[in-house]
Amino acid sequence: MKLFPYAHATHPQWRMAAALVLAQLRGQMALPDYAKAPSLALLYITDHYAADAQAILEHLGAELPEVTDWVGTVGVGVSANNVEYFDEPALSVMLCDLSPDQYRVFSGVAPLATSGRAAGATGFVAHTALVHADGGTPELNELIAEVADRTTSGYVFGGLAGSRGKSVQFSLGSAGNLQGQGAAGGVFHGGLSGVAFGPDVGIVSRVTQGAQPVDKQRTVTESDGNLVLKLDGEPALDVLLRELDISLEQPERAMPRLRATLVGLTQPHPDAVPTASGPKLRGQFGTDVVVRHLIGLDPGRRGVAIGDVAPEGTRLAFCERNVQAARSDLMRVCSEVREELEPEELSLSMASALTAADHEAAPHPARRIAGAIYVSCAGRGGPHFGSPSAELQVVRRALGDVPLVGFFAGGEIAHHRLYGYTGVLTVFTMPAP
Repeated sequence: MKLFPYAHATHPQWRMAAALVLAQLRGQMALPDYAKAPSLALLYITDHYAADAQAILEHLGAELPEVTDWVGTVGVGVSANNVEYFDEPALSVMLCDLSPDQYRVFSGVAPLATSGRAAGATGFVAHTALVHADGGTPELNELIAEVADRTTSGYVFGGLAGSRGKSVQFSLGSAGNLQGQGAAGGVFHGGLSGVAFGPDVGIVSRVTQGAQPVDKQRTVTESDGNLVLKLDGEPALDVLLRELDISLEQPERAMPRLRATLVGLTQPHPDAVPTASGPKLRGQFGTDVVVRHLIGLDPGRRGVAIGDVAPEGTRLAFCERNVQAARSDLMRVCSEVREELEPEELSLSMASALTAADHEAAPHPARRIAGAIYVSCAGRGGPHFGSPSAELQVVRRALGDVPLVGFFAGGEIAHHRLYGYTGVLTVFTMPAP
């Protein structure tokens, strides 16, 4: 496996942006360290180009005939190594150096089979999967969990299409579609699509949270659908107002705090042992926590409405987005990825190189990354990290100069669930030189 060629560009006209991308890709494919004939492409476009999605796919496919499989989606922004294009016309492409027997593209007309069926029919067994989805799809959480169940690892990653207009997904596979589905153009609206990877494709993936608790976790002791009525036996609205130190009698002060407040939920697990401990003040959420919006108050029932269901036993903590917390947690997960890639023992020459002054020339273990995908919440994009492209610059400083593409999503997918206000970093690994 060699480095994955990747490219990105912005231009008011998509044809000009595509020409810039193609020039970059061809230049890299001519280099000895990069793949020369990759067959799988990841394509991400901003919603400025959504109306031209089919034309973009057809144009790139014609210009890159060696690429037989395409997956991707639309976002309010797209990203690449060290740069993000947020709220501007842009596209980002990466060509993966994988053989066709190492992956399968799937969509509504070419669904991902269960492991047993896949192994019996084609010899391919899905180990993990990159998933793109339309946020308006009914029973979306269940569908994501179903895709995870069809992999041997139970782990999927990706995100929801993010668009202020038409929501599109790219899914064009050389393995064909179900009988009776006819020819498909490769651009889909609604549902789920993506690409599954076999067990011999090395992947390391981490989730970084963008919110931090403002108070301890409490247990939902009474609820009605998405209306939380009691926390630890106390009216939920009373808890919220007390912890935020606000009053509904002073709406001019209360409303800004309420708009900035989110909830972190930990769903009850049948085998879990209830504990009174939770995240400490200004602590960090773990990957078992999903962040949802606070969508309303019910003064009559003293309840709090949230953007998800919270059955009794759910652990809940009121939280807020925080730039410093998001930045430090992103650095943490990048460090974890680097640590996982490092060999347990270093040779004397490797150790000497790593301590040399010229770090850029040193054969750092991060050079084992063939390519990376970073899916970040649209709420984290733009200036949220302090300046344009600051979030991707954090990733660049941690991982080094590696091929990377991604997009800013309407929700992030990791493990077997849907997150919010998070980033999902996934790297493809290759053996150390």
